[in-house]
Amino acid sequence: MSAPYLRQRDELAAHLRALRASGDVRRVVLANGCFDLVHVGHVRYLADARSRGDRLVVALNTDESVRGLKGTGRPLVGLAERAELVASLRCVDFVTSFGEPTLEATLRALRPDVHAKGTDYTTANVPEAAIDRELGIEIAICGDPKERSSSQILAWIGRPPS
Repeated sequence: MSAPYLRQRDELAAHLRALRASGDVRRVVLANGCFDLVHVGHVRYLADARSRGDRLVVALNTDESVRGLKGTGRPLVGLAERAELVASLRCVDFVTSFGEPTLEATLRALRPDVHAKGTDYTTANVPEAAIDRELGIEIAICGDPKERSSSQILAWIGRPPS
């Protein structure tokens, strides 16, 4: 099955350029992550990110890159389905994916105005902070304190009832 909710990075970059040129978009926000098991922390992060601009793009890690970050057995949900879930959120305008270890190529291609990261980061330790500065991209730390994670939910599911 194809993933109609998932846009190729280069095609999305051209679309965003056209929206900017027409004046329909002033500020694009880019958020990223695995979003393996979507939970309220993800929703709050993305809603906060969207409040920082006119359009929100979410870049999802490919299945291969999730495995590299989280280990074998992950993701639990494949890229096409993760894209459909994330795209269904009211605050999300576009979904793309990336397989590289960092978001650099995506930042360079999409040229967002704001790079949103969760509260497990600070503006000082965002892995792409140097690229953000080079491209004039604002870093925004978004969402609630990180009290939830997909890995934590998986641990809870595996715990015997008390």
